[in-house]
Amino acid sequence: MGDLTSRRWIVAKGIMFAVIVVMSGAGVLIHEDFWYRLGLLLVCLWAACRFYYFLFYVLERYVGVEGRYAGILDLCQRLWRKPKH
Repeated sequence: MGDLTSRRWIVAKGIMFAVIVVMSGAGVLIHEDFWYRLGLLLVCLWAACRFYYFLFYVLERYVGVEGRYAGILDLCQRLWRKPKH
C-alpha cells in the first residue's frame, strides 16, 4: 500500500482522529468498569496525540496550510477566513 497523497483523504483522516477522541472520551465518562475505562483512556490518548500531530505538522507539510499558527483557534480562524477559489 502506498502513501496517502490526496488532501481530501488526509483531512478526513484527521477528522476521524478527532471523532475517536470525542467518542472514547465520552466512553471514559460513561462506563464504570475500570479495565474498560482504562482501554478507552489509552485509545483517547493515542488518538489525541495523532490529532495534535495532524494539526501542527501534517496540515502544514502535506495539505498546504501556509504559515505557522499559534493554536487550534488560530488555525480555525485562518481556515475560516481563507478566500475560496
